[in-house]
Amino acid sequence: MVQLAQDGLTLTDPVTFLVGENGSGKSTILEAIADVCGINSAGGKAGTRYASSGGSRTPLGEVLDADLTARGLRLLHGPRLKRRAFFFRAETLFNLGQNVSGRHGFWEDDLTGQSHGEGFFTVLERMVSGPGLFLMDEPEAALSFHSCVRLVGLMDRVARAGGQIICATHSPILTRLPGAQIVELGDHGIRMSTWESLRMVDDWRRFLAKPDFYLQYVLDTE
Repeated sequence: MVQLAQDGLTLTDPVTFLVGENGSGKSTILEAIADVCGINSAGGKAGTRYASSGGSRTPLGEVLDADLTARGLRLLHGPRLKRRAFFFRAETLFNLGQNVSGRHGFWEDDLTGQSHGEGFFTVLERMVSGPGLFLMDEPEAALSFHSCVRLVGLMDRVARAGGQIICATHSPILTRLPGAQIVELGDHGIRMSTWESLRMVDDWRRFLAKPDFYLQYVLDTE
């Protein structure tokens, strides 16, 4: 993350995807962005305190700053009830739901009465819409193929309405959103990429074409 702290990261499009292997730093970057934008880095809505929230910034969040437009400043740091930002974290979503489901400004449905994927979309459709900053950490975690395609449509609508999305993902479906910026993290550092040149896209193509070639190394066939 030294490269990011020194050189920064310019977001050029309404939707930016962060891709890379586990441990490459995708979530770390999202947490730091949440910190500098006044959103709980554990997930949630800007300007709202949660019983389970931490208090201190992440180490990267301590050294980063955000160069916001005038409109961005109003959306993130204006009157608390008018702030438009949400951090969707797959791993903490249902813990968050125990605190906020049914509260004003959130979703009405009880997530415990829905399937994992249904609960994800209840939150996404209620909290990710229109102008604002929306951070997502692996939103595809509980979604089927068709639900991922549906999420691409939601992202496109948000972008067309003036919103900005920054999403960490392992999904070749989400990253195929036309016009999105793709940032690839790895041993090479941080670099811009295209969908066609992503390693994960190539891996999925090869696996679907010849799954046995990959599985022979992990299955006990004796």
